[in-house]
Amino acid sequence: MQRGRSTAVPESVGESIATSGTDVIAHRGFADVAPENTLAALERATAAGDEGRPAMVELDVMPCASGELVVFHDATLDRLTDPPAALAGRSVWETPLETLRGLDVLDSGEPIPLLREVFDVVPPDVVLNVELKHPGVPPGPTGMLTPEGVDRERARWRPFVERVLDVAAIHDHDLLVSSFFEGAIAAVRDVDPSVPVANVFHDAIEEGFTVADRHDCEAVHAPWNMIYGTPMFNEEYVSGPFDSIDLVGRAHDDGRAVNVWTVETAEQARSLRDAGVDGIMVDDPAVVAEN
Repeated sequence: MQRGRSTAVPESVGESIATSGTDVIAHRGFADVAPENTLAALERATAAGDEGRPAMVELDVMPCASGELVVFHDATLDRLTDPPAALAGRSVWETPLETLRGLDVLDSGEPIPLLREVFDVVPPDVVLNVELKHPGVPPGPTGMLTPEGVDRERARWRPFVERVLDVAAIHDHDLLVSSFFEGAIAAVRDVDPSVPVANVFHDAIEEGFTVADRHDCEAVHAPWNMIYGTPMFNEEYVSGPFDSIDLVGRAHDDGRAVNVWTVETAEQARSLRDAGVDGIMVDDPAVVAEN
């Protein structure tokens, strides 16, 4: 596995689809085109030649009750599958793989995949952004922690992180690991400091930068309503209102890439491109198609 880059994506993927130099990131494998976080979605998102594929695919990972690493976004099964009554409200991390494999995602016939299967179907010249969603034990809070909290949560996340990086280590993909949880980022740095990490901003810009500074994150991932200087700044989307901080300028001054989630319209994409962001996460590639 190639590691250690400080840019949004490796230079080897520079010919992939982009909007005037801003990299395109297939959020959950272009979730509007195929059932999210499935092998079908990831294969379809990356099937085109270099000029038609995204620079990066984003996916979500957590352990199930039997220990395997599964690719799934939600904490529970209800939105993405049609579980029997006995499984209604059941947490993914409390459900064994055998049970999960009996379900399909969004009535598509596609099963919940394993992380190792994703590495097998995504071409090695496409970066994998692996977002760590749950450690398999009750997690602490998202966002910035106290110093004592960092130590506690690092230990809580470390066994899961070790398994994720063990899977990645036997493949040739470039990797970017991201999380809303500071404990997860701290654990990645503890297990292998060469793995690029991204702090996912949510509630506050200053706290997000504090976490990025503590762990020397290569990138920050921000919601589109957090980007000062765009028409969408402080629109209703995620949390807010936010202080008028030039997030892109500050991150770039610190040598960090800025990847923005989850962009819904071509107008948003153009505004974010003009603001200088490095990557745009989208569910539909048509949003970033060149005009």
